[in-house]
Formats: sequence, C-alpha cells, structure tokens
Amino acid sequence: MLSMALSREDDGRVEVVCGSMFSGKTEELIRRLRRALLGRLRVQAFKPALDDRYHETKIVSHGALSLDAEVVHDARSLLESVRPDTEVVGIDEAQFFGMELVEVAQTLADRGVRVILAGLDQDYRGRPFEPVPSLMAIAEDVTKCHAVCTSCGGSASRSQRVIDTQGGAQVQVGAADSYEARCRHCFEHPELAHPRLARAAG
Repeated sequence: MLSMALSREDDGRVEVVCGSMFSGKTEELIRRLRRALLGRLRVQAFKPALDDRYHETKIVSHGALSLDAEVVHDARSLLESVRPDTEVVGIDEAQFFGMELVEVAQTLADRGVRVILAGLDQDYRGRPFEPVPSLMAIAEDVTKCHAVCTSCGGSASRSQRVIDTQGGAQVQVGAADSYEARCRHCFEHPELAHPRLARAAG
C-alpha cells in the first residue's frame, strides 16, 4: 500500500518575490518565513554582507519589519551554511549574489528545501538584473510586487536612481536617499536626458 505522506523531496521548490525598490519584496519574504516558523518548520534566512543599510545581521524591510539572518559573502558560502535539517531557506537581496545563486537554488530545491528569494528584477537602467530573471525562469512560483510611483502615484515597477556616486555602477546599495519608485511613464532612463521627448521624436 502506497503511503499518502509527502516526502521532504516533494516539498522542494523555488519561490521568487521580485519588483522595484520600495515594493514590499522584503516584507513579503519576512511574512512567508514567519509563517513557516509558526508552522514549526526549520528555517534559515540569509542576507548578503554587501547590504548593511539597516542592520548587520537582520533582514530589514523599508517599513522596519525585521527577521534574524545569517550574513554570507557569496552563493557558495550560503550553500555551505545551510544545515542538513533545514526545510525552508529565505534569501534577501538576491541580485547581489551573482549567477551562481541559480545553481544553489536548484541544488537546495532538489534536496527538498523550500527556497524563497527576494530581489530586484530590474536595475536602475530598467534592464534585467541577473540573477533574478534566471531565478524567475526556474521557479515554481513568482510574485511580482509593485510600489507607488513617486511622480504620479501610479503603480511603479522601476527603480529610479536619483544620485550617482559610483560612476554608473549597476550595484549600488542605497535606500530612499538614492532611489525612487517610478512607473514606466515617469521613469527617466539615465542614458536619455529627456525620455518623453525622445519617445515623441521616435
């Protein structure tokens, strides 16, 4: 007689929470991890060493929700830090871990771990911000969050960099002092001085 109980391997999956800055990605990650903890699952949360904006060892949302986390420098050290009995792994700021994170997420999910990742899907130029697009492709579940456009109040899907202190580098850690949420129409492409005029001319 076949058992109806699910094995740990059946629980392995990848979930991606993505969107622009200030869209609630980290809040959603924390919500899912807290629910897992309430369900008495064994949970580990990770954050990149690069991101120390609000706290060195906690995942903290822009709305000040927080959860204890382990700080790691790269995807490989993250994988090595996952305990054998861990059932749920949460990863914040996935865009800072590089393409190796895709293989790490696959490895953990194949092992039977539920992997929940939060990160930016576009950079400040409005271009795909790897590895999040590749993670979305291999995920069982993708949630796209939207912020409120600071210019028109509409639904924002892009992160507008309002200062540039690193010569246009793709990776630049910042918060409300460096970025604003913008919709497609209010977003100003950094390579176009007047994007609306450029669209009209084209």
